[in-house]
Amino acid sequence: MRNSIIEKRILHTHATKAKMIKIKFFLFFAVITLSGTLHAQSTYVIKGRITDATTGDPIPFANVAVKSSLSGATTNFDGFYQFTFTPPADSVIVTYVGYENRSKAIAQNQAEQILDIQLNPGSLQLKEVKIFAGENPAYAILRKIVENRKQNNADYLNAYEYESYNKIQIDMDNLSDKFRNRKSIKKMTHIVDQYDDVRGDNGETIIPIFISESVSNVYYRKDPRKKKEVISKTKVSGVGLTDGSFVSQVVGSSFQQYNFYQNWLNILEKDFVSPISDSWKVYYEYYLVDSVSNGAGHDYQIDFQPRQEQDLAFTGTFWVDGNSYAITQMDASVGKSANINFIEKIKIQQSYQQFESENTWLPEKTRVLIDVDEPTKNTAGMLLKFYSSNSKYVVNNPKGPKFYDSAIELKEDYMVHDSTFWAKSRPESLTKSESLSFQLVDSLKALPVVKTYTELLNIFVNGYKKIDKWNIDIGPYLFLYANNAIEGHRIRLGLRTDPGFSRKWIFTGYGAYGTRDEKFKYGAGIDYILTRKPWTVAGISYSKDLERLGVSSEAVGQNSIFGAFSRFGAFRRAYYQEDVSAYFRRELVKGLTGSVQLRHRDFIPLFPYAYRLDPAKGDESPLGSRYDVTEINLETRIAGKETFLQNDNERISMGNGDSPAFTLHYTLGMKNFLGGNFNYQKFSLNIKQSFRAGILGRTYYNFTMGYIPSTLPYPLLYTPLGNESLFYVDNAFNLMKYFEFISDKYIVLRMEHNFEGLLLNRIPAIRKLKWRMLATGKIFYGSTREANLSLTPAVDGAGNTIPTFNRLGKVPYMELGYGIDNIFKVGRIDFLHRITYLQNPNAVPFAVKISFWFKL
Repeated sequence: MRNSIIEKRILHTHATKAKMIKIKFFLFFAVITLSGTLHAQSTYVIKGRITDATTGDPIPFANVAVKSSLSGATTNFDGFYQFTFTPPADSVIVTYVGYENRSKAIAQNQAEQILDIQLNPGSLQLKEVKIFAGENPAYAILRKIVENRKQNNADYLNAYEYESYNKIQIDMDNLSDKFRNRKSIKKMTHIVDQYDDVRGDNGETIIPIFISESVSNVYYRKDPRKKKEVISKTKVSGVGLTDGSFVSQVVGSSFQQYNFYQNWLNILEKDFVSPISDSWKVYYEYYLVDSVSNGAGHDYQIDFQPRQEQDLAFTGTFWVDGNSYAITQMDASVGKSANINFIEKIKIQQSYQQFESENTWLPEKTRVLIDVDEPTKNTAGMLLKFYSSNSKYVVNNPKGPKFYDSAIELKEDYMVHDSTFWAKSRPESLTKSESLSFQLVDSLKALPVVKTYTELLNIFVNGYKKIDKWNIDIGPYLFLYANNAIEGHRIRLGLRTDPGFSRKWIFTGYGAYGTRDEKFKYGAGIDYILTRKPWTVAGISYSKDLERLGVSSEAVGQNSIFGAFSRFGAFRRAYYQEDVSAYFRRELVKGLTGSVQLRHRDFIPLFPYAYRLDPAKGDESPLGSRYDVTEINLETRIAGKETFLQNDNERISMGNGDSPAFTLHYTLGMKNFLGGNFNYQKFSLNIKQSFRAGILGRTYYNFTMGYIPSTLPYPLLYTPLGNESLFYVDNAFNLMKYFEFISDKYIVLRMEHNFEGLLLNRIPAIRKLKWRMLATGKIFYGSTREANLSLTPAVDGAGNTIPTFNRLGKVPYMELGYGIDNIFKVGRIDFLHRITYLQNPNAVPFAVKISFWFKL
């Protein structure tokens, strides 16, 4: 029985132990499971977007990290970030060059949370980095970048093409209280308040005045080097602007590209030196911030800043692929200290994608911000924001050269689109503020006060007042009034038709009246656009007006301000002219334009003048004072890199880059044809170019050579343009009198070199003034044949002495100058020395002349 009891106890003990083992196993499993659950729940996710508090734009490449932790991430190009972390943690901190650091609290016990953070702009100065003995470690990488720059530059591919989405927005910012309280601005209060609601944490109020989107295809080939953009669709909304062809071309991809592989980047007509240029060591300091293994080598992050803060150079960061030494990301800024006017900041951010088959990094996304400073404390500033996204690259598949003849082309249906198209075309959706911007701009345009300001601005820029009811423009107002010794008070009014009148026909006309001579002057013209592709126009014109030798509208050229002021004063050597002409002009291929003109004009002098009708008889020759000429003018212009934009019924040149432009002109005078009195020929060649002279600055030259082999009265020979005003005139000899020289064989060279801030930026007491030094030189050399000189007698038929002119000897006429530009941001002063022909009557050996230019 005892044994049975013992056996039962043993069995009970075993059962109890078995239960205990089961319980322990269950508890162990439960602990493990609970532990795993707790561990899984302790990993949290934080994501969000980092934006600029002033502009609302995303901030790419910013560092976002949990404070006192290794957890963190870098924002992508669109400002987004995401990472996981393990508690404990109380806040994240965001840092980036050019912005103030900012931290934000983390919500506790929340598995996933969104933290959108806005950063306030701060100093662009990089943090101090200690460099120990030996070469800067960044220098070796920079040398590799420069060494491989050509092969990494997309422009050295045989060809490429891509689809491009572009977005532009222009806003008013930094609205002062006094500016807000203006009567005209108060009428916009409801719009401003509505936009304030969209601004996020710490965001400042901005008023959108322009926003656009465009989709285009860009094509490039290297040999011959040509580029073309076909703009498929545009959507434009702007105060004072419409979705016209000109604006639609400007908002395309062609004007939003920035290539850091070039030595110089031209931004706002200013040359900025690239941080990876040949002169990198002259302009920049570099700091190797980080290197990360990529398996075969290392990728690098390098910070850079200008050696001289006044130089047109960048501060920022770029990332380098350690295998190809190509730039993979770029963030470059220009601050207020740089020698540039009215600009608070310029910021360019780029990301690149690798094209595997070619081992080439190609630009993928670009974001540009230009912060325009407010002119005074009681006004507003302006923000210009550009965004470009390139996709669907095709490499090394060039099209035929003729395909590239038009640099920018608009599709016929570029304005036909809907919301579905834009939703599919955008690489990312519009933000809430961007969506509202389209609505707000339309609301602003409808305000009467905005319409008034827009109209005044249009008159100031174009010189014409639009009369929409009649589809005409009245002006230009610069020529509305003049006063001179012959006409007395001269009142002039002109008009022209606008595209609303016709997309083919352009009518112009003007009328003027002088109170002293009591004569009406007038003119009219008709132009007809035969085709826009290629650009082909024809027209006729007629005018009857007062002109003066040496300062005719033909000699003055495109300088309308000088032309208007030249109507004032004594008006010596004046004459009446009736001018009739017909022309035809066509762009034969891209960069080559030809034109032909048939012209008839007369010459009725209002000063003592005569010429010998039969020079062989010498003093016995009969004299004439009036004459008629009929001529054919042929002109060919070659400018291979010139880009034109079509602005409704006209074409606007956007320049020829750094390449020269050639113009060859031939004139054939025909006697007895339409009343012409002379047979003659004239030849001329003009070359002009603006180019960067490395670190020394930018040089511009204009070279002309001409030859007139015929015997003609001196008003028909070549007369260099003089300048007797107080103002410096670019296309004139500024110390030469009006009609001081004539020639039938001549060479003219005008040069100007702008050192930018190269010299004055280095002088501590001056560099804050942002003055810029320049040098000028002008040379005129030629001769006049005796046959032409003998045509002019000493006196006219009435016995009046004929005003004389000078002929050049073996020494050329020369004037040299130096000056300072950017005085008070708009002024320029030139110190000019006349080197030769100081013995001429009333010659001025030295003069100081001023001018005013709106320059950045």
